[in-house]
Amino acid sequence: MTTLLAGALVSLSAVTVSAAPSETQVQSISAARSEVRTARAALEREDWDRAIARLQAAERLDSGSADIQNLLGYSYRMKGDVETSFRYYHRALQLNPDHRGAHEYIGRSYLLLGQEDKARAHLAHLEQTCMGECPERDSLRAAITEGWPWRKGVRVGSRGY
Repeated sequence: MTTLLAGALVSLSAVTVSAAPSETQVQSISAARSEVRTARAALEREDWDRAIARLQAAERLDSGSADIQNLLGYSYRMKGDVETSFRYYHRALQLNPDHRGAHEYIGRSYLLLGQEDKARAHLAHLEQTCMGECPERDSLRAAITEGWPWRKGVRVGSRGY
């Protein structure tokens, strides 16, 4: 019995212990963060092409980042390519099903296509998972209830989101 218990503990510890990232992985993630900082500066200037280029470089360095995927989706949506934005939002949600930013932004993309029901599904997810303060939930809720910019008769500003 003791041998069986000891064997089970060794097996369990082998499952729960993961290897530390390699030096190459650490450097790659650090380089990706640098690219994301450059991309955020481009986003502030509304330089969508530059932001996309820097985020794609970051993606090559850290393909498992839901944040990078979400920012790529945002950049494409803001550039006016809503269809491409969906690819990145879906990838972000694959990587992190509770990514609040991706739920907000994909909801806004659905609104641009007039698909309020799909936007509301993402709002429902945010309402279930957000506890307390949640600007993503509040922002998507406002976009749905206020109807901007997707509802007929509502004036769209220069930033169509």
